[in-house]
Amino acid sequence: MISVLVADDHRLVRRGIKEILGMAEDIAVIGECASADEIVEALHREMPDVLMLDMVMPGLSGVELIKYLVKEYRQIRILVLSMHNEGQFVARALREGARGYVTKDADPDILLQAVRKIAAEGKFVDPALVEAMLFEMPGTEQTSDEILTERELQVLRRVVEGKSLNTIAEELHLSPKTISSHKMRIMLKLGVNNNADLVRYALRHDIADKQDD
Repeated sequence: MISVLVADDHRLVRRGIKEILGMAEDIAVIGECASADEIVEALHREMPDVLMLDMVMPGLSGVELIKYLVKEYRQIRILVLSMHNEGQFVARALREGARGYVTKDADPDILLQAVRKIAAEGKFVDPALVEAMLFEMPGTEQTSDEILTERELQVLRRVVEGKSLNTIAEELHLSPKTISSHKMRIMLKLGVNNNADLVRYALRHDIADKQDD
């Protein structure tokens, strides 16, 4: 029996995943988590065959969470299940140690196939994402204005100013989770790992001095 730990901060999403996995006689969900802290607590109790992980959750998340989990639990097998379908997201997650990547709108059969493949020590990428991985990787140097959307630039400028995600969310009339998702997308696009790297990038490219339109 393949054991799966489901990590997503949306209860309805977790319920949907459990229903899909419940269709398979060879797969069992042994727990669910809504944050990085809950994941760590669950892993201390029992190591699943597959950790199904959302890319955006409260606290540590995204590639930084993947890097942490792979470092602390070398035997862990992570299957990313995310709303993000950009090639850069997929490539970065796999590079940092995830064993597979599937989008949340994938066919249930794709999800079951991914779980089985990863539990058997293999790797799996949603077939719908392969083209994105091949063709979205930039082949030439691009400026920040070309790489980032206007909304992402607005978020980046405020992060550089030292504003919290909650403050940025209030200023842009968005939810903190949406701002967190924008920030993760920015870091992936720019190839940086933390706020200090973001600040250095912004200063190097004079982003902080540019005003919102």
